[in-house]
Amino acid sequence: MLFKDINTNHLVEVADVVTLVNPYELTVVGRYLWGEEMQDPEVFDKTLLRFLSGEVLPRCWYDSRYRDNELRRLKCGTKVNDGDHYQGA
Repeated sequence: MLFKDINTNHLVEVADVVTLVNPYELTVVGRYLWGEEMQDPEVFDKTLLRFLSGEVLPRCWYDSRYRDNELRRLKCGTKVNDGDHYQGA
């Protein structure tokens, strides 16, 4: 898959999609696409990669705790509009 590095605005090719979508992996190995020769693999921080349209990666791809607030609400029985704190006895 192709992405854009926000630091350099260069295209980055990421071949390992499994690592890309794994929220427990904060980095991914990819290659810059520039020049005529294939570039050496480098490690990229997922939060610094963007889709070619400029959109950020889905939070569930880099944050393993992206549903903690929702789970806390379900356990405590609070509603969606309630604050993010425990409201039990």
